[in-house]
Amino acid sequence: MEKFIIPDSEFSERFRRIQSEMKENGVDVLLVFGNEAEPQFLRYLSDYWPSFETGGVLLGQDGDPILLIGPESLTYAKDHSRISRILRIQSFRESSNPEYPDLKIESFDDALDLVSSKQKLSKCAIAGFNIISQLVYIDFLKSVQRRGGFVVNGDLLIMKFRMIKSENELQIMKKASCISNAAMKFTIDNIKLGMSEFQAKGLGIQKMFELGAESEAYPTWVLVGKGGNQAIARPRRCVIHDNDLVHINLGARVEGYASSIGRQVIFGKVDDWVLSAIEKAYEAHDLVLKQLYDGNNAKKVASTYYNCMKDYKEWLLYGPCHASGLMEGEPPWIESNSDYLLHENMTYCIDIFMRKPGTEYGFRVEDSVRVGKTCGENMTNFPKEIFRK
Repeated sequence: MEKFIIPDSEFSERFRRIQSEMKENGVDVLLVFGNEAEPQFLRYLSDYWPSFETGGVLLGQDGDPILLIGPESLTYAKDHSRISRILRIQSFRESSNPEYPDLKIESFDDALDLVSSKQKLSKCAIAGFNIISQLVYIDFLKSVQRRGGFVVNGDLLIMKFRMIKSENELQIMKKASCISNAAMKFTIDNIKLGMSEFQAKGLGIQKMFELGAESEAYPTWVLVGKGGNQAIARPRRCVIHDNDLVHINLGARVEGYASSIGRQVIFGKVDDWVLSAIEKAYEAHDLVLKQLYDGNNAKKVASTYYNCMKDYKEWLLYGPCHASGLMEGEPPWIESNSDYLLHENMTYCIDIFMRKPGTEYGFRVEDSVRVGKTCGENMTNFPKEIFRK
């Protein structure tokens, strides 16, 4: 497959756009935080994905950013980061909390001196506000307060730019989607009676990595029979038997960008409600995709979805779409109370999760899609069929 990457020039453009937004909002310094599970803000600015330790980017209103890492990641960070200035700070260390008594390590005070010439700070922001570790937050806050400043949530300073994808981002997301499509086909073609959920998951993982994925977009899961009503899950020790409904959710990650597909496989004979519910989910999926066009209101998309699913109201847990990009699940969602306009090249997962009331059965129909001029584009584009074994 052709290789696509985000060029250095696009990273530089991201810095400058965010710095302009900082000036407009009176933000003196922005700290971007990421960890191994949720690297999206950090990777958006640096392409650095921490392992064991956490990481950050510190950005002033002018000048170049600094990558902040833990004590052990310097050679790793130099190999991966698009930011050349790197500081090691103790609070970004791994969770076992080694002290590194013989290692010279920089501080947040040192970092602030490098990105801001102001002796007195005012508003400072954190992107990754919902996930920042207590150690890093307290360390940063104390340094900011020593300069007279205070800290606010800065997620929107970056998210407003992440919502609409560039051509480079779209090419990468389409490659990830293509890999996910092939991985789902391989899984469905090769899944069989007697397999455990772990073994079935392994089919998808095998194909994703064989085709060049850098990782899963999220922990792949396969659910056999009861337990399909788990909206978020991991595989169990369950084994596929005759007359089982099997749900598969998988997605590949390429150059940081995620994709996702959710489909079902039926072994033998199942109750009629299963077939009817899957067909209804496919119908709703098609209607939602047609509504994902430039200028449409998210509220209309949600209304179309809930009108289609009115006979299945009690089966639903959430709205039909969530945004997707550097994480499989990003803001904004499309929900019944949404009120914002869609723009071309916003990217979502159509994510139709259904669970039958009073039972432990359920499933998800999911695909990665793009908002187009007149309708949505299904990037994963996996067949919407009743798959039987």
